[in-house]
Amino acid sequence: MQSAGAATFDEAYYQHYYFDKKTKVVDPRHVERLGAFVCAYLRYLRVPVRRVLDVGCGIGLWRDVVARQFPSASYHGVEFSEYLCGRYGWERGSVTDYQARTPFDFVICQGVLPYLSPPDLKRALRNLGGLSQGALYVEAVTREDYERGGPDRPSYLSPQRRAVPSRAVSEFSGGGRRRVAEPAGRAAIVLAGVRSRVTPPK
Repeated sequence: MQSAGAATFDEAYYQHYYFDKKTKVVDPRHVERLGAFVCAYLRYLRVPVRRVLDVGCGIGLWRDVVARQFPSASYHGVEFSEYLCGRYGWERGSVTDYQARTPFDFVICQGVLPYLSPPDLKRALRNLGGLSQGALYVEAVTREDYERGGPDRPSYLSPQRRAVPSRAVSEFSGGGRRRVAEPAGRAAIVLAGVRSRVTPPK
């Protein structure tokens, strides 16, 4: 299994899965609900959010969420697709090796991991941990999601997408990082607090 190459994410791909009303699989309302939950949980944990990094930001749905939930925070989008970088002005980069001079308060990575090979997946998870100094939201699609779908995800998985091995997520959530949120449902959603004072409620 190899990671999806840059040629996969061309204009035709996004026209089919994101922009064409007849074939698109992305639901902005789902991202809005999800973002509201994640951001509310960060406020509950009293995580200060001033700088936000969205790795694999796509068409920028989380940008609108961040603007509404944390209006004073800056948002930085990083994207692997040259087409989207040209269209939206994102910085081009890969989740496996993108580097920043200063870690971010809140790092988002949604809908990216299923496109990675197992070795790249491990590199990506390690890299994401280093990019965050406050909170890190990672979405990992489980095998059951891939095979059966869920209330918000039945058409979200394109044929190219793959389930993420649960062991990889478990390895990431160990090593001093706590899983502080894993909502009910089939999707393994990991919200990892990096700061020692960010702890799960009793």
